[in-house]
Amino acid sequence: MAALMYNVGRGFVIFGEHSSLFRGHNQILVNSRRYVRALRRRPVAVLYPDGKRETFIKSNDAADKMNQKLFKQKGKNLSESDKKYCKEKVSERAGNRKWSGQVSECAEESHMMDRLGGLRYEKAPAGDNRLAKVSSVARSRAFREKEGKVLLEGRRLICDALSAGASPQMLFFSAVERLQELPLDKLQQAKLIKVKYEDMKTWSDLVTPQGVIAIFSKPDASRLAFPKDSRHQSVPLFLLCDNVRDAGNLGTILRCAAAAGCDRVLLTKGCVDAWEPKVLRAAMGAHFRVPVFPNLDWDDISKHLPKDVIVHVADNCSNFTKDPASAPVSGQIENVTSDEYSESDSDEESDDELSLPCVKPQVYHERWAQRSTALVIGGEARGLSLEALRLAEETEGRRLFVPMAPGVESLNSAMAASILLFEGRRQLLILSEKTRRRARSKMF
Repeated sequence: MAALMYNVGRGFVIFGEHSSLFRGHNQILVNSRRYVRALRRRPVAVLYPDGKRETFIKSNDAADKMNQKLFKQKGKNLSESDKKYCKEKVSERAGNRKWSGQVSECAEESHMMDRLGGLRYEKAPAGDNRLAKVSSVARSRAFREKEGKVLLEGRRLICDALSAGASPQMLFFSAVERLQELPLDKLQQAKLIKVKYEDMKTWSDLVTPQGVIAIFSKPDASRLAFPKDSRHQSVPLFLLCDNVRDAGNLGTILRCAAAAGCDRVLLTKGCVDAWEPKVLRAAMGAHFRVPVFPNLDWDDISKHLPKDVIVHVADNCSNFTKDPASAPVSGQIENVTSDEYSESDSDEESDDELSLPCVKPQVYHERWAQRSTALVIGGEARGLSLEALRLAEETEGRRLFVPMAPGVESLNSAMAASILLFEGRRQLLILSEKTRRRARSKMF
């Protein structure tokens, strides 16, 4: 309809210019300017659904183009004063157009701030490489340890981090709706940047990105506020991961530890970084439900354990169920010791160093969690370290194993951890219930 009226108005203009040819034949003339002015009318106010009123002037680009065209056609016949007057009108209209654009942008920004609780964000311009730089660099373990920053992707993981008190620094999102799904009151100190979904899909590790990526200061487990309901359900069960180098396995183990109600998780220096993106995805937010202390030496591990703790190790002894007492330590330990001491010059020194700690094997469903208990899970590549076995021997721990059918080599480390952790939780809950009954019986 607008196009039709424009063509009609244009016809009226042409008709008005040549109307003098027909003045003698027809005394009725059409005033073309009257109808053209009707097409140039501009709204002076905008009414929003919530009742707010905002006044502004909207520019009419079509009318400006028409005036410029007529000005060019008649410019030769105009005097100098008329040309000056026309130029002033053109510049005035251009200023109105710029002012109206600024007003409309301010109105849109104000309306968006109301939707986001007063938060401001910036739109990444074309060629902006901040997302590319942050995504590539933040996935480096050296960068995470040096800069103290981690990358979290996805609504659920970011919400868990914010709920635990983690500090966000920068947040990228592809749509305002994705940003509204987050707790906006906890993003006051973060820098918000809106990027295209195509750019986020390019630099995301996920096949289908969720549209939000955040950079956090590396969380400290001793300063995070973990959910009270999960901490009330925890048991005096501690998990030690020894040389677990597979990211998927470590993430699954952390998830099992949070589900089993472990008090805390300790990671030795031989483990994969707990803030690796693949570990974070496999853990499903377990980092913010159970305290995780990474990159620990064996001398520091005792500082995170109670004094009366008993340390047990998870080992594959299913092939020696007929005579458990004569079962050797896992073959993975034999490989480690042979590589470590093959260059020894003295037979006496090698005999002393190869004297492995004596840790008795035990089936996992027998009683082994009767007070504060720690469980060591070794990696599949290198198995348990010598330090783990020595710690188990010093605390009179056991080498726990899960009986399996013949022909099966071993269980996955994450699967073995889940079986032993939930069995330990069951035994500790039974012990706790017996203690309560005894206390009640003494009261009455």
